Amino acid sequence: MIEPKRARGINLLPTFLDAIKFQESVFALPFAYIGMILASQGLPTLKNFILITIAMVSARTIGMIANRIIDRKIDSQNPRTSMRHLPSGILKINHFLIPGTISCIVLFTCAFMLNPLAFWLSPVALAYLIFYPYTKRFTWAANLLLGWALAIAPSAAWIGVKGTLTWEPFVLSLAVALWAGSFDIIYHCQDVEFQTKNGLHSVGQKFGITKAFLMSKILDIGSIICLISLGFIMDLSIFYFVACIVAGSTLAYKYILVKPDDLSKIGMAFMRINALVSLTMFIGTSLAVLV
Repeated sequence: MIEPKRARGINLLPTFLDAIKFQESVFALPFAYIGMILASQGLPTLKNFILITIAMVSARTIGMIANRIIDRKIDSQNPRTSMRHLPSGILKINHFLIPGTISCIVLFTCAFMLNPLAFWLSPVALAYLIFYPYTKRFTWAANLLLGWALAIAPSAAWIGVKGTLTWEPFVLSLAVALWAGSFDIIYHCQDVEFQTKNGLHSVGQKFGITKAFLMSKILDIGSIICLISLGFIMDLSIFYFVACIVAGSTLAYKYILVKPDDLSKIGMAFMRINALVSLTMFIGTSLAVLV
């Protein structure tokens, strides 16, 4: 077996971005923009757009760094993850700690420049993102708690614009939490055997893959109900509700691609389906507010 080469020099940045799956920012960032657009009731100011975007990317970077460092020993034992950058030796912990520290400084700076509430709540959000990776060690609800890690984004963006938190963005965050929890349940069904052998926890490990899929479907239905409810609460136009229908249909298609007895297409379902849902809702919301 040929050992992977350690990243050096100009290869460090692209390798690091690959390690934290930077491309998956497309999942949470559109929902942050939805929160920003709804809070602004139109286009946000350029200042808010830039600061919120940088803050969101920084927060996600911190969360992924924490996940990679905290889970490095587990990843080294799991055949599916043993070739990730830390367990395989492509990157060292220092390669994560330095950008993690920079990301923390950037996050707090952006939050301070937005408004006092954003600044004072930013350590709370940061603490949750760092705490989440530990949950698989003691509770099957870890998949659901991952959902809330992503659900921070729209409410945080709302706070970044308004400087206050009302119940409307909570409905959007609940929709994101249910949607993200749903796909995390299915994604980790492929690790059930490994989890059982190593004392780790997930919905699939606790209840079995078939029941995990049922719970995932229930969460997806709940997510779409929340999104539709938000449309009525915010008095959004037909564009938004069309987006809800498309997003719901896309989530339903996920269960055609991936089944309890066939997880072979889980990669395509994870990337393409989730990216399509978030982008569809962003486009629909933008048209509903701006047109």
